[in-house]
Amino acid sequence: MKVKLVTLFSLTIIFSSPSYSQPGGNTPYQFLNLPISARVTALGGNLISVRDNDLNVALHNPSLLTDSMNNNVALSFINYFAGVKYGYAALGKHLKKGGNCSAGLYYLDYGKMKQTDATGDVLGVFGANELSFNLSYAHSVIDSNFSIGVDLKTIYSAMDSYTSLATALDFGATYYNPKTNFGLAAVVKNVGRQWISYRDGNRESLPFEIQLGTSYKLKKFPLRLSIVYQNIEKWDLTYNDPTAPYPRDPATGEIIQENKYKAFGDKLMRHLVIGGEFAITKNLFARVGFNYKRREEFKSGASVGFAGITYGLGLKLYKFHLSYGRANYLLAGATNTVSLSFDINSFYSR
Repeated sequence: MKVKLVTLFSLTIIFSSPSYSQPGGNTPYQFLNLPISARVTALGGNLISVRDNDLNVALHNPSLLTDSMNNNVALSFINYFAGVKYGYAALGKHLKKGGNCSAGLYYLDYGKMKQTDATGDVLGVFGANELSFNLSYAHSVIDSNFSIGVDLKTIYSAMDSYTSLATALDFGATYYNPKTNFGLAAVVKNVGRQWISYRDGNRESLPFEIQLGTSYKLKKFPLRLSIVYQNIEKWDLTYNDPTAPYPRDPATGEIIQENKYKAFGDKLMRHLVIGGEFAITKNLFARVGFNYKRREEFKSGASVGFAGITYGLGLKLYKFHLSYGRANYLLAGATNTVSLSFDINSFYSR
């Protein structure tokens, strides 16, 4: 029986018992952690500290919403592995009584798959999809350089006849100084509860995470650097394969002890997402990123290839901002993301 690999992985996550030992593999709704814009994809998969009136970035940190995003529209489409597709659409608004908000819809469609019985006989087909409707709000406090925000998510998931419903909150805080082009942000993601579980009596945890990010745009060179420290709530993100043999010295046969400094560096790097954005012209941008954790997790034996390396372009064309991002996961392929954003107000004469 041929079944899409990514669907089997998702179903395994859904029907496993909740645990915090391995982030990203024991809670449902993992689509909430996928990069949702081409710009973010190209910069390593995460960006939370750049406030430059880009609604696409504000979707990763609600406190990045600004007044200038009023009537801005952000759209994105991602062609994922094995025919899986996901994307989003969002609209930003400025509130006259103060603050800014946005509404967005995320979706992920696993496509159609064969439904079989225990002997492999085909009974029909079934589908699987997940949705999240988001409402975000942000407000400046103390001065215009510091802002806080919150994002309310209503999450729905359907896997064949199994469905679930949950709500979650993201909290964000950002300090950004436009004079020095320095940004610092913190985000707490997916604080919430599953109200309807896939199976009665099996309520599961949400993919909770804490992130800290910083960015800096060089004064005399058109380059912005960004770093995000992910999964602050857990230090060790490595996966220990219980079936993997211990490395042994070929001469003595003794188990080789891991270098503690190398182990520390490996665990630290698994938290970091590094990105760089270079302004070729005022309307054309080149982007590159590196995700060490992704690179380590998708190693294939001794071969690594381009896993963990991301890149893309951004183009301002007429009244539209177009972005393309490519993220390398496996030796055999990568994901492609296309994003479009524009200001509705720009189409009306003032």
